[in-house]
Amino acid sequence: MIFQLKSLIMNTSDLRLNVVAQIKYQTVMFYKDTVILEGKMAQAATLSEAQIKRAVRFCQTRRYVTRDTTILLLSLYTGLRAKEIAALRNSDVYEHSGAVRTQFTLTAAQTKGARTRTVFVNKPLAQQLSTYRAWRNTDNAAAALFPSQKGGHFSANTMCQLFLNIYKQCGLIDASSHSGRRTFITRLANKGVGVRTLAALAGHSSIQTTQRYIDVNDAQLASAVELL
Repeated sequence: MIFQLKSLIMNTSDLRLNVVAQIKYQTVMFYKDTVILEGKMAQAATLSEAQIKRAVRFCQTRRYVTRDTTILLLSLYTGLRAKEIAALRNSDVYEHSGAVRTQFTLTAAQTKGARTRTVFVNKPLAQQLSTYRAWRNTDNAAAALFPSQKGGHFSANTMCQLFLNIYKQCGLIDASSHSGRRTFITRLANKGVGVRTLAALAGHSSIQTTQRYIDVNDAQLASAVELL
């Protein structure tokens, strides 16, 4: 990570996976792919349709094609955080029969805000999850949906790093693990989904939080005035 105000840095310390810099009495925390300054988190890029296709195509070149494609689409089609994706178990997503659930519930322990949330699975994602299950070929319901090399769950940070690797290696340098979440909310908003529904899908307790996720571009503004 490059400090833009390098001359103002007084000292730095490494706290496990966080790096904290004291800059003239302000604390700047670098946590993998996010930056928090004075309580504000740097925004991850919202992906265009072309950028989504680029990332999906790039996953086809990676060592774990099916796994990485599934993780990417899970982020884009559900808006789940990296922490929440990492915490998923097979039983969360699949029925005892092996069929993909049409919806599943995240426990409080699995979510960022310690609140349960229902996640809905659309048809394209269900198809990808079905392909992933056939590739995994396991009936262990309690096992991690996406096991790490050691066999357990990915940590939140290693899942964040996976997203960063995918995006950066395909040229989307401003994207991060939160880009799927921002893209999910923005795409639905562009299709006319109301902010209260979006807040429920995202697990936000405040619609103000959800509104900050919605990006607006010139094409959307031009389409809006044509409605008059």
